[in-house]
Amino acid sequence: MTALTVLIVGGYGIFGGRIVELLENEPRLTLLVAGRSLQRATALCGKRSGATARLVPTAFDRGAELAPQLVALRPDVLVDASGPFQAYGVGQYRVIEVCIAHGVHYLDLADGASFAEGVQVFDAAARAARVYVLSGVSSFPVLTAAITRRLSVDMARVDAIRGGIAPSPYAGVGENVIRAISGYAGQPCTLRRNGQAATGHAFTEQMRFTIAPPGYVPLRNTLFSLVDVPDLRVLAGLWPEAKTIWMGAGPVPELLHRGLIALSWLVRWRLLPSLLPFASIIHFASNHATWGEHRGGMFVEVDGTSLAGVPIRRSWHLLAEGDDGPLIPSMAVEAIILRALDDRPPEPGARAAVRDVEIEDYERLFAGRTIHTGVRNDADDGPTLYRRILGARWNSVAPEVRAMHDGATLAEGRARVERGTGWLSRLAGFFIGFPKAGNDVPLNVRFARSAEGETWTRSFARKAFSSDQFVGRDRSERLLCERFGRLTFAMALVTDDQRMRLVLRRWTVFGVPLPMWLCPRSDSYETAEDGRFHFHVEISHALTGLIVRYRGWLEPR
Repeated sequence: MTALTVLIVGGYGIFGGRIVELLENEPRLTLLVAGRSLQRATALCGKRSGATARLVPTAFDRGAELAPQLVALRPDVLVDASGPFQAYGVGQYRVIEVCIAHGVHYLDLADGASFAEGVQVFDAAARAARVYVLSGVSSFPVLTAAITRRLSVDMARVDAIRGGIAPSPYAGVGENVIRAISGYAGQPCTLRRNGQAATGHAFTEQMRFTIAPPGYVPLRNTLFSLVDVPDLRVLAGLWPEAKTIWMGAGPVPELLHRGLIALSWLVRWRLLPSLLPFASIIHFASNHATWGEHRGGMFVEVDGTSLAGVPIRRSWHLLAEGDDGPLIPSMAVEAIILRALDDRPPEPGARAAVRDVEIEDYERLFAGRTIHTGVRNDADDGPTLYRRILGARWNSVAPEVRAMHDGATLAEGRARVERGTGWLSRLAGFFIGFPKAGNDVPLNVRFARSAEGETWTRSFARKAFSSDQFVGRDRSERLLCERFGRLTFAMALVTDDQRMRLVLRRWTVFGVPLPMWLCPRSDSYETAEDGRFHFHVEISHALTGLIVRYRGWLEPR
């Protein structure tokens, strides 16, 4: 059984601490948690008292003479989790050089495109020393490359690769990350555009995207800005035929993101030389202006051409809940270390780590965490409304529920209807046209389908009301929209144990979006019981209490 000693430089920092967290339950590991401050290293190790790996607080100064420190510690692998790599300047590869000289494997989490691309000059020396030197061992570019391989597996040609990371506002951003962003924001960066090498300017180019693994509540439609990451260059080497390669970050709250965009334009217009003087302010704001959902995500979208010459667009979506999301950038290091423990280390040589981890490695690490992934194929998204939104999760819904949404034009059944008793509740119910209360009310629903969507006409004992349903667009992308007169509600379709829930995400009145704290509350789901389609719809409001609750069963005719 292989055992390894891993020296984590910056081990008590944001990324280093997460690497420790990911690896601490592997008893075959000795983790040297290192940095200039032995006190801080000791404090972090003290907090991880339940670890089964051996944690050793260690003093290590990358600015001092490196060889004596490395010889004394005798690690098998050095992981550089410090940075910012864009600011290393003269002698930026001195850690790599000393690792090769002493036969120590090397990994880093470099997010600088030039740094990660430049390590290949050490390839011959690393091969001769039989060590692997892997740079950029993080989501950008390791995960993006693995996902692009998965999405393009049957494509004759890859035409465009786009991707982005949207961290949770509660993720906690390290000072070195902010220094790196401040250093390149507004500055020129090289990327592939329209089939040629081109110059972009970080944080001055934007796109919007909705991260939405099928069957889960999507992230809110997110604004992404161009970032200078290794993918812009190294992916071009893997897919030289790609005409466009673009990677972005979507920090939230969006108000702060737009402030960073404005400052980046000042750099691009040469009104400011750099945002580095503002790094401490940006760091403070990003870690204290925290509101919104504690969720993050990532996407990779690939445009290509099939063997038959048909255009294809596929996208991979990742959604991470709570504190699991911030661990993902460090999981590539975890995957490589675990493979090395199982006698499957990377091949010797120096390179950006775009071929050393596959999506199967990530999927094993995602298991057991609240991390959900899914693929959407926009060229083949289903013939009916609900199929288009649920995509690959459609077959996880009960057959009776699928039958109701997959071509039925009429359904009949019985329902129990309850109505609120307050005057505001009655007024709201009257305005929308909800039925009167009753215990065993005959019900029929007619479905009229068109290219634009579906119209549902529900008749409760001859009292009818209608709504229009359609696929959301723009800020309501990937959501099911239902319109009652001038009110439109955008809902996520969430699958759970063959049940389909409808979760409210946005609402508008006369097309004007309103805050969700003003929105009516909804508890709606569809399921199957005793071989029949069953429904439950409950609508209330903080001001009115219950407005209407109707539940029952239907059978398609």
